[in-house]
Amino acid sequence: MSGAADATPRTSKAEAHAAKVRKAAGDRSGQRTVALKSAGRGNAARSRAQMLEAAEPPRLSFGEASGLHAVRDPLDLKSSVALVVDQDTSEVLFSKNSQVVLPIASLTKLMTALVVVESKAPMDDILRVTDEDIDTEKGSRSRLVIGSELSRGELLHLALMSSENRAANALGRHYPGGLAAFVAAMNRKAAVLGMTGTRYVEPTGLSSDNQSSAADLARLVKAAYGYPLLRQLSTSPELEVALGHRTVQFHNTNKLVSNPTWEIGLQKTGYIVEAGRCLVMQARLSGRQLIMVFLDSAGKYSRLGDAERVRRWLESSESVRPAKHTPAHPPVSAGSVS
Repeated sequence: MSGAADATPRTSKAEAHAAKVRKAAGDRSGQRTVALKSAGRGNAARSRAQMLEAAEPPRLSFGEASGLHAVRDPLDLKSSVALVVDQDTSEVLFSKNSQVVLPIASLTKLMTALVVVESKAPMDDILRVTDEDIDTEKGSRSRLVIGSELSRGELLHLALMSSENRAANALGRHYPGGLAAFVAAMNRKAAVLGMTGTRYVEPTGLSSDNQSSAADLARLVKAAYGYPLLRQLSTSPELEVALGHRTVQFHNTNKLVSNPTWEIGLQKTGYIVEAGRCLVMQARLSGRQLIMVFLDSAGKYSRLGDAERVRRWLESSESVRPAKHTPAHPPVSAGSVS
């Protein structure tokens, strides 16, 4: 009896352990099934989202929507608008849709910088970046955290070199009379320069309502070039800035400034969807001081490629002669672009 009594608990323990193992295995199997089903639902949801995204028509720039990208030119430029002007003689060497008014993105910051410099405000004044400088137009990010304190000169440097939106907005806010007064000053300066097709509504270029033409922007480049500080800051390759307890490295948005084959005196890049990729430069090419404007380029690097195409064309010509390009259809104004 004692043997039977001893065998019963041992058998019960073994069966109980086996049952636990079977139950655990079943639980794990059930969990895997649930997980696979959940993953399947997640993948299906992602696939549906991707299909919806793919089904949405791509957002077009104003130039694309108006057909400007269909206009061909002798240099096969990827920018729908281009202008090359001799800075000293005002001779037009190349022109493509140069009177068309389009959004100009961060090329706006060149006028922002010009107004700041001409205000004669001290460059060593310390300005604070606040919530008012957050981009509510496009939701773009910034490395200038709220509460950052920098000198006016540093903010100007970052706005021109790295196209920092919060820096540009902070410069406008700290203008006498505030942001509205600053924008009014931008438009007054445009009028003084004869930029008849130009309009500014804010100092960063995030708004597509900031608009101009290549012909107008060439005037702006020439005026800005007259200030050594703007030449220096816009062509600076990089800048280290102390932000609180850390140091942040900023770089130039235009890779050509670090290219030893280019002699660039002043530059500014720009991009929002509505404007495409934009670039203005003052550079010495083929023995001439030239102003170059490229607007509404579709590819990420094509505005730089267009600058190289123009340079090769100039260098391959024995003598640089005017080479105007007449658009296949009349220029459009921004007001008629849908």
